[in-house]
Amino acid sequence: MNSDPVPHRARRSLLRAALTGTAALGVGVGLSASPAAAAPPIAAPPIAASRKRPATAEEALRELAAGNRRWRTFRERHPDETPAVRQSLTNGQHPFALVLGCIDSRVPPELVFDQGLGDLMTVRSAGQVLDEAVFGSLAYGVLELDIPLLMVLGHQSCGAVKAAVQADESGEELPRHIQYLADQINPAIDHSTEGDARVDATVDANIRLVRSRLAADPDLAARVDSGALAIVGARYELTTQRVHRIS
Repeated sequence: MNSDPVPHRARRSLLRAALTGTAALGVGVGLSASPAAAAPPIAAPPIAASRKRPATAEEALRELAAGNRRWRTFRERHPDETPAVRQSLTNGQHPFALVLGCIDSRVPPELVFDQGLGDLMTVRSAGQVLDEAVFGSLAYGVLELDIPLLMVLGHQSCGAVKAAVQADESGEELPRHIQYLADQINPAIDHSTEGDARVDATVDANIRLVRSRLAADPDLAARVDSGALAIVGARYELTTQRVHRIS
């Protein structure tokens, strides 16, 4: 007999509701309210009313390309930041792309793609390294929110990649947690080049490695096979602010 008082399907529904932000507020509403809670409500249209949202991976890629073009030509629109959009997002979220990027402070996805609130779900780790928490976060975006595009976004002059290359060359042991990152990046190191060229080539190889690991996951692979998901690799150039695909 199942001793769990909450059936699996019910738990899944509760998780989906809680994490999408659509669960009704119940216990805890009597606690002290923030100043924002006292403000009068703002009548807001649905999220989709602010602009047409991409529904497929192809449409999402076009939107990201257009946003990056605005970013690198200093014509940013800073979309989806209005009071109406902020209010509408209290009812749920419907991001159209999921970006796994690096923690580098120079490469925030919402800025380099000129996107706003509720547009992107982002997960960031040094060198786009995958662990269970990162993998689980990405899987949630795909499996629970039905996001059609998953982008692995590396970048020029990645410090995590450089540290992994230097440790591999010197044999020096890095601090424990940083060594974990280096170990994950190590299989991508390009030994056919030297110096800065090795770091640069390894940035691309690491993007491909992470993308292949994601594509090999059975749950994500099933979405790719059905056409519901595209997993792509891309790279951001610090010198030009351009994002381009890595095949």
